[in-house]
Amino acid sequence: MKIAVVGATGLVGREMLTVLEERGFGKEEIIAAASPKSVGKRIAFAGRELTVVSVDDAIAARPRYAIFSAGAAASRQYAPLFAAAGTTVIDNSSAWRKDADKPLVVPEVNIDAVKAGDRIIANPNCSTIQMVLALSALERRYGIRRLVIATYQSITGTGIKAVRQLEAEERGEKPSETAYPYQIHRNLFPHGGDFQEDGYTTEEQKLVNETRKIFGDPDIQITATVARVPVVGGHSEAVNVELREDYDLDEVRSLIAGTPGVILYDNPARNEYPMPILSHHRDEVWVGRLRRDFSQPRSLNMWVVADNIRKGAATNAVQIMENLIG
Repeated sequence: MKIAVVGATGLVGREMLTVLEERGFGKEEIIAAASPKSVGKRIAFAGRELTVVSVDDAIAARPRYAIFSAGAAASRQYAPLFAAAGTTVIDNSSAWRKDADKPLVVPEVNIDAVKAGDRIIANPNCSTIQMVLALSALERRYGIRRLVIATYQSITGTGIKAVRQLEAEERGEKPSETAYPYQIHRNLFPHGGDFQEDGYTTEEQKLVNETRKIFGDPDIQITATVARVPVVGGHSEAVNVELREDYDLDEVRSLIAGTPGVILYDNPARNEYPMPILSHHRDEVWVGRLRRDFSQPRSLNMWVVADNIRKGAATNAVQIMENLIG
């Protein structure tokens, strides 16, 4: 089986290769594709080296699957060409997420959104993936009326340039190029994505649009604030949930603990709660700080953490492919 990884030299692309190897695809024919400046580079994979090829060459090879992490512009240009060649594309960018005819998938939540003949499947935004997985059992059991979200997002979500900026600032050096308008070391700012005319950012809008699409409920009321923090291990989210029916907190705990891919880590008496340092390099979504919101009926608070490069991008994409393979 041929599997192409498009954007293979980037932060997420390299993690996709790692996840493919970890999950038993080491003996498959892996095609590492990237931009012209990376063609000819060699990447270690499963005890051998892959030579990076052009995206056009990857299309000509007619892989069965192509997993993209090359940005929205590249996805819009090349994903239809792969699809026309008979390849099923799983795309990690924002290019196709809002398209009504493209499934937006978290496998544990809505793999049934993929229909026969779908050639382009969208991977949700990292912050959306971890939140909807943590909420999925509650949505099925009680229904969700409203979400108030504050995210504390790792610099890795911005890419390798942001990582290098933080590392340079930690050394007391001036970065050669910056990903952010401000210093991120010993700082944070309420700015993820681009600001829109309504004052919200594109990262905040993704949480609204994608959550509704994945749950199939356009009536969920959602508001979000995104902050970027000087953390490498993963994204954290404070989520206030108003359910459509009243709930039993013990049942809520049981539902979350029983959700595949979720770890309930919630023992405040022993200072046990999710943190990015726990989620780093892991595929699970961690949930804790569960407590009733006494200011609003049928409401509760939770704290959700996951490695945004793993479950929030690479692992979710590979899991989609695994489900398609069956």
